[in-house]
Amino acid sequence: QVQLVETGGGSAQVGGSLRLSCAASTGTLRLYAMAWFRQAPGKEREFVGSISWGRGQTDYTDSVKGRFTVSRDKSKNTMDLQMNSLKSEDTAVYYCAADVVDDEDWDYWGQGTQVTVTS
Repeated sequence: QVQLVETGGGSAQVGGSLRLSCAASTGTLRLYAMAWFRQAPGKEREFVGSISWGRGQTDYTDSVKGRFTVSRDKSKNTMDLQMNSLKSEDTAVYYCAADVVDDEDWDYWGQGTQVTVTS
């Protein structure tokens, strides 16, 4: 059974920064990739960024490129999301997700952490 736990959510002002972390407990399963998604009130969940576990290759949605950075620590099975130059539209619940089947699908999800950006 895989468990994902997000930490680091909270409030920040426009232009500020926050850092989220996701700790993965995978048992005997292997991580192939992890990702961050977010869901704002009244909107569908959207992809934010991802990282491949082996090579560390990253991918981002256009709205966060140049502002957000996804990183991972393979020794600790953790993934971080550094969010800089925050905008009010970044307000959402942020979820981490894990691919343990190497099928480019997200098999497990965390419980989510709230990020609120105020002006």
